[in-house]
Amino acid sequence: MSTATSIEWTEVTWNPTTGCDRISPGCDNCYALTLAKRLKAMGQAKYQNDGDPRTSGPGFGVTVHETAMLEPLSWRTPRKVFVNSMSDIGHARIPNGAIARIWAVMALTARHQFQVLTKRPKRLATLLASPMFQREVAEHSGELIASQFWRRWQLDLGGQRLAGGSGLGAQWSTERTADGPPWLPPWPLPNVWVGTSIESDEYCWRADALRTAPATIRFLSLEPLLGPLPSLDLAGIDWVIIGGESGPGHRPLDLAWVREIRDRCAGLPTALFFKQIGGPTPKAGGRLLDGRTWDEFPAHNPSAEPLPHP
Repeated sequence: MSTATSIEWTEVTWNPTTGCDRISPGCDNCYALTLAKRLKAMGQAKYQNDGDPRTSGPGFGVTVHETAMLEPLSWRTPRKVFVNSMSDIGHARIPNGAIARIWAVMALTARHQFQVLTKRPKRLATLLASPMFQREVAEHSGELIASQFWRRWQLDLGGQRLAGGSGLGAQWSTERTADGPPWLPPWPLPNVWVGTSIESDEYCWRADALRTAPATIRFLSLEPLLGPLPSLDLAGIDWVIIGGESGPGHRPLDLAWVREIRDRCAGLPTALFFKQIGGPTPKAGGRLLDGRTWDEFPAHNPSAEPLPHP
């Protein structure tokens, strides 16, 4: 099932995979790693696989959950969904096939908006630009359409059913092969936002990698923001989330770093969401920047083609 969340920029979380490994300073105080250890101790089935103690921890080994993968098919009410709040879909140990199955489920639930965030944007961008991956997503979509699920859960393509007398569904097409006509979703998926995390100037290259990904919405999560980002290029970025770190051992946020990014967003079609200042708890520092909150969301991006790498 989906899990309600206190994350201000989304509504629910969905974890078809769990587990990860720390790869950069933004991971030092990873909330998901700490939570996984607690969930393992509580006996939660999804968190019994341990990760490498050097980079991961108890209950945080990378694991694919095939049953959880199908959950959005049963959600009738449209919602904003943060994908893999307890993992990273770009992780090398998540097979391409599993990622394709996740994309197929998102393709078949156009009523939802999915927010996919990774610290490994190069791998994800390469997959999304691959015709072979797109074909695999189509094949998995067809398997679901041909199964019992459309009857039970009414797979939704832009508000239309796939089966019966409703035709092909919004923006879908078929391509006849020797095995019959597979369903082909629009590409990139119009309801999937793709983002990457950047915590310091050293990792601004992740935005460059993200720009090469076909995506309807491209976004950045600058959280925890650990320093100024003078090298950050916001071209082709539709949405920026900024947040300070919270919890024990949190590293302080300088609002001058936030103001500089805010001012650059103001000159671009880039929405800004300031999540928190941070502190001992997420709400300790509040959310005000210069006397107001910043709760902007991106508009639909009509040009979702990858941008050339600088």
